[in-house]
This record gives sequence, C-alpha cells and structure tokens, in this order.
Amino acid sequence: MRKTPARTRFTPRLRAACVALLIAATSGTIVGSPANAAPSGDTTRLSRDTTQFKGVNWADPRDNFADDPVVLSGLSTSDTYAQTYTKASRVISAFRANLGANTVRLPINPYTVNGSYWKSYRGVIDAASDKGFKVILSYWEGTGPRKDGFIDDPAAFWPMWKTVVKAYKSDKRVYFEPMNEPHGYTDTEWADIAAKWLATYPSVPRNQVFVSGAGYNDHVTSVCADPRLKGTYLSLHHYGFWKEYATYDQWVADLKERIGDCANRTVADEFGAHMTTGFNYNKPTPDNNFVNFMQAVTDTFRELKMGSVYWPGLRTGDTYSLQTLIGDPARPWLATTNQSGADRLAWGWGRGTPVRP
Repeated sequence: MRKTPARTRFTPRLRAACVALLIAATSGTIVGSPANAAPSGDTTRLSRDTTQFKGVNWADPRDNFADDPVVLSGLSTSDTYAQTYTKASRVISAFRANLGANTVRLPINPYTVNGSYWKSYRGVIDAASDKGFKVILSYWEGTGPRKDGFIDDPAAFWPMWKTVVKAYKSDKRVYFEPMNEPHGYTDTEWADIAAKWLATYPSVPRNQVFVSGAGYNDHVTSVCADPRLKGTYLSLHHYGFWKEYATYDQWVADLKERIGDCANRTVADEFGAHMTTGFNYNKPTPDNNFVNFMQAVTDTFRELKMGSVYWPGLRTGDTYSLQTLIGDPARPWLATTNQSGADRLAWGWGRGTPVRP
C-alpha cells in the first residue's frame, strides 16, 4: 500500500540501465529472450471468475517496505517456527471467524527469504495453507531511495524467488506475485519482467501466478493484453485517497476503466479505507468520499464476480486495519474495528446485504 503515490523520477538512461541489469540477472536457466519468447501454454486452466479469492492482507507495521526482514503485526524475529506457526494459526482462524476470509496476502523480501528468519517465517505460510487458506506471496521493495518502484537488487531478487518457488510450487494453495506496485517501470518494461519471471520458473503453474497491474498495480489492461502472460491471474490495487472526492458513480466508472474487459482474471488484492475513524459504510453518505469509494468498489467486485483482498486485514497502527490484535500476545486473537466495513467486504464476496437508504 502507498499512501503517497508520488514516484522518484529516473532519467531514460538510468531507467534503461536498471531494466537491462534486471533482464541480464539470472537465478537459473532461462530459455530464450523474454521479450521474444512465445508464451508457454497454460499449465492449468483459470477458473471462469475470481470469486474464490476472499481475503485480507496481513502486514508489517512498516507498510511492508523494509531493508531487513518483514515482521508481520503480532510476530517477532525471535519467534521460533513453532511459535510463529501457533500465532499465525490463531490469526488466520480469526480472519475466517470474524470476516469469512479464505485468502491471505503476505509480503516477502530477500532479507526475509535469503536469511535466517525464513525458517520461522515459513510458519506463517504453512499455518495458513494448513488452515485451507489461499496464500498470495508478494515481493516488496525497500525503504528510502530504494522505494522507487524498481526491484532493489536483481542479484538477491532471483535467488529469493528460487527459494520460495522450490518450497511452495507444489502447494496448490500458494500463489506467487513477482512484485508489488512496480511503478518504476513503463508498462512494457514491467510486462517484460513478468514474462521473464514466468520463463525463469516454468514449473510454476500459471494459475498460481498473480501478475501485478502496471504502475501502482493501478491498471491491468496492459498486462492483460500481453499474450506472454496468458493463463495468469492479474492483481489490481484501488484506493479512495487517489481522489480528493468522487461520487459513487464516478468511483464505479474509475474502477471499471482500470479493469477493462479483464475482470475474469483480475483480483483486487489491495483496496481499503479508514476503519478506525467511525465511518458507517452501510449507510449512503454522498458527501463522504471514502464511503462512496467502499460502497462503489464492493458493489462492482460483486457485479463483475471479482475476488478481493482487503488492505489491511491486520496492520498495527493503520487506520485502515479491519482487525486489531487482542488477548495474550503468545496466543493472539483479533477483534473487528468496523463492522460496517466488514459488511461491505462480505457483500463484495457475495454474502450479506446491500447498502440500504
């Protein structure tokens, strides 16, 4: 999630150098050039829509941007695998009990995967999968000058994904999202990188891959149109703070423009609004931009039969967080911060009741 979508400006020469370095980096055998390679056929078929993804993000309090291991809210780098597994099992169970979720999106970075914390962090992934949850693993970049929409270090990025793929490619509940919000790249550059990822890990079924929309994951039309990415899911991000104010109808139109005719492949794996400020999302409030936004997007997800993954289900210190930690830190549970927000989430997932005047 990015609450300030301003980007660092790179010269064309520097941008070209970054992309060339990335494409040149390898972590295994790559057949052919991604830019010219013919798409390998679907290894498995996509479902007819994406409504099977009903989820939330579980995030590091630092917004998942870190120059060290990502540590999810409620966890600690000092936790063993067993301790992590126990805590995660309870948090995942609470997501299901409180919200009816069946999907969780988790961050990874090279510090987490390529270092000693990976053994413990796997406890989160394993606990979620063992609970029957779908798990979306997404790469986040670092902070400061590294928070620029580019992959920080290709020499660490590819070994990270090699480790993750080796561990989880056979788990049908685990999905791989090569990069979160690749806004440093042009649409074409990002499609080239996504195609390279698929070529690098051909053993991963394409219907276990989420290709991020270009920019801040803010439109999927360009990646949807690229034949090299056929058979993958597409991930979209959408936020109310992108506009100072819009009506319900304007938010519907804005979202549909970003999706184009690709709803059957698209999952909104980030969207959210203020949950701890007392807004009532079950009541029409035309002068409230965030109420308009939440009602519009959840109605549209339901209409288009799109899956969605709320940002964040749990993130300490975030006013958007739909859950908060309660109880013994060693055996945590969750409480809902805004029932009307949870109601809109359920409506988008195909349950519950519509907004009524």
